[in-house]
Amino acid sequence: MHETGGALGAFDIAALLVVMAAILGWANHHFIKLPHVIGLTVMGALASIALMVADAFIPGITLDDTVARLLEQMNFTDTLLQGMLSFLLFAGALHVDLERLRADWLPVLLLSTVGVVISTLIVGALTWGVGILLGLTFAPIWYFVFGALISPTDPVSVLGVLKEENVPASLQSAVAGESLFNDGVGIVIFTILLGAAVTGADFSLSEGVRLFAIEAGGGVLVGLVFGYVGYRALASMDEYTLEVLITLAIVMGGYALCTQLHISGPLAMAVAGLLIGNHGVTYAMSDVTRDYVVKFWELVDELLNSVLFLLIGLELIALVPGIPHIVLGVAAIVITLVGRGVAVGAMTKIVPAARLDTKGAGRVLWWGGLRGGISIALALSLPPGETRNLLLAATFAAVLFSVLVQRATLGTLIDSLKRKHVPAVESDGPLADNPPVPPPA
Repeated sequence: MHETGGALGAFDIAALLVVMAAILGWANHHFIKLPHVIGLTVMGALASIALMVADAFIPGITLDDTVARLLEQMNFTDTLLQGMLSFLLFAGALHVDLERLRADWLPVLLLSTVGVVISTLIVGALTWGVGILLGLTFAPIWYFVFGALISPTDPVSVLGVLKEENVPASLQSAVAGESLFNDGVGIVIFTILLGAAVTGADFSLSEGVRLFAIEAGGGVLVGLVFGYVGYRALASMDEYTLEVLITLAIVMGGYALCTQLHISGPLAMAVAGLLIGNHGVTYAMSDVTRDYVVKFWELVDELLNSVLFLLIGLELIALVPGIPHIVLGVAAIVITLVGRGVAVGAMTKIVPAARLDTKGAGRVLWWGGLRGGISIALALSLPPGETRNLLLAATFAAVLFSVLVQRATLGTLIDSLKRKHVPAVESDGPLADNPPVPPPA
């Protein structure tokens, strides 16, 4: 049923976003010809700039007001933070190979936990310093909320480059595994800090650790249970339509239960996705079912990321960036790179024997730590106000730089390291990408 008073209903808004994403994707495919996520980012940014220019110079056009009214009708907290992230993390987890990840599990685990904390603290502190220089007056904890939302990395784009460059499979798995786990950890830290920022309560380290243990531990437990139950259900049949439905039920049912239990739904779905993506895909699915399940979740991941990049472009039209937004955005690019560099350097040095403790691997992990849909979703879920607008601008700048610059130059960095014969990126020897053939279902 349609809403009255000219307001768009939930279906109308979803339809509008999907249509816009499809049109921009079509235009990119035929004219710009960039990889889809990068092309959509460029198209969305250009569309946003064009609309802002039209709004400023053409009399009678009030696009910013129109877009602002549209965005007010969307409940970003429920739609993005509590729902969409679970789908994104499950889809990402399906592609992580646990067997290949075992050799470097400790530095990857440290990067995705302690590394996220280090990055959050460094980014928060440095951004706070920039805020003081700009005369911004919001509470300091909001800078650390930004640090938490920008610290998770997105492997979707970078994995394509690593495969094209024939980088060792172990490094590919490390990038994917670290990104998956730091997404879940970053979301939990973000949720805890955001709760303290919104309520205005003093943040207690001991209370934060307690909440983290409950949310993260509970999420992991629910993910293990749902992943195992889903695996057993998948192994009991060979019917691809029903098996795709089961994977969808795992995500939606698991998230709904986590919401009632007040634990981390995204982290639960990351764990469930790992189980289904390894044991389920390999041992519980026929070739036909495997193809349908993987392609279905690739489509879901692509669609959600497309909508997220569009949404942040629309948000920029509505907020009309000023000098503080631009300065904070430029600073966020440098600060995010610094935070990532310190976290990667510190965590990979803790385990000297690990293959990730090499100059080549460290550089790839640092420069390949792209920001994407997860950071955008978290930023969009912030409560309305000038603080949100400033942090959105900082997020947009950091994500845009990582997707357009870091992703575009990562291949050049790898080629340079190969010319110097850096072992971490050489494809010869035991680290070569020779994926195991799964046994017949």
